[in-house]
This record gives sequence, structure tokens and C-alpha cells, in this order.
Amino acid sequence: MLKYVIFDFDGTIADSRVVFVSAWNKIAEKYHFKKIELAELENMKKLTIRELCKMLDFPMYKIPIFIPQLYKLYRQSINDLKLFDGMKDVLDELNKKGVKTAIISSNSEENIKLFLRRNSMENVTDILCSSHIFGKDKLLSKFLKQNQLDTADVIYVGDEQRDIIACKKAGIKIIWVTWGYDSIEVVQSVEPDFKASLPGEILQLI
Repeated sequence: MLKYVIFDFDGTIADSRVVFVSAWNKIAEKYHFKKIELAELENMKKLTIRELCKMLDFPMYKIPIFIPQLYKLYRQSINDLKLFDGMKDVLDELNKKGVKTAIISSNSEENIKLFLRRNSMENVTDILCSSHIFGKDKLLSKFLKQNQLDTADVIYVGDEQRDIIACKKAGIKIIWVTWGYDSIEVVQSVEPDFKASLPGEILQLI
């Protein structure tokens, strides 16, 4: 039986697209990168991170430099952050079944905790964060070690190609959700273990 379900945050639990666009556009205006129009979001789901950076005239190597600034601006618009319908029910049901839940994200712990409190989501036992957006495999391995868990004791739920790659590196199964940032065109090449089109399907798969 699973002991933990580990969730990504942005694009999986929280619909943060509008908040991210607002934060990014402030950075873009200040540093002369390309801004994002809300109408472009659906097409952007079909782009890899590398392709997205190229579209925005943003050098990929600068991601670690701008991530802290991006999440600081994100914090200013956090009241516009939406909870995906059904996700609170998923976490509550897992808690009832005795399965612990955790969040591993490149967002900041402060932002995540504020959102969880605002939405009365009190069952998440662990939150691990890193500003290195490609370093989730290291966080996953750290989480397993700290909690004395085997890879079979956990499953990850995420929405991006990089989530799938990180889980494969860490040897952890992943449920990819269709409502997040990356489309099937982006993730199919890295072959997620499972796919959920609705939050309730996460519980069925588990």
C-alpha cells in the first residue's frame, strides 16, 4: 500500500496561469523580454521549456537568476490563485484512507503554505521546495531518504514533462494530469506511467 502521494503544486493543485502571466509580464517589461497574452496560453501548453524560452526571447541559462524574482511577484497576486475543482476532495479522501500527502515544487514554501491555509487544506504533511526547476529528482530522493521510504511507497502527481523526467531519474511512478501546463504533445515522448483527465481519476488510479 502507498504511504505517500506527492503532488506538484502549480498546474496540478493550483491553477496559477493568470498569476504567472502577471508576474512574468512585469519582469518582461522591466528587462525587455516578450510579454505573454492570456490568449496564447493554450498554444503554449504544446511548447517545451526550451521552446517557450525561445518564444519569449529569454535565455534559458537565466532561469535560476529570475525564479526568485518571479515568485516574489507571484506572491503579490496570490489572491488570484485558483484551486482546481476536485483537488481538495482528492487530498481529503487520501487523508481519510491513511495515505499521507506532500508537495514538492519549484515555487516557494511561503506561497504554498499561504494558498493551503486560504483554502483550508490542512492535511499536507511535508512541503519541499527548490528554485532549481530541473532539480526535482534530487528533492524526491531527499524526501525518500528523510522519511525512510522505498520508491514503491510513493507516487507523484504532476503536470509537466520535467516532472516525468525527474520521477524516472528517482525511480518513482508518476500520474500525469491533463489540466496543467504541458499538453500530451509535450509529455508523450517521456511516457508518463499513468494519466488522469479529472482529479477523481487520481483516486481511482491509486
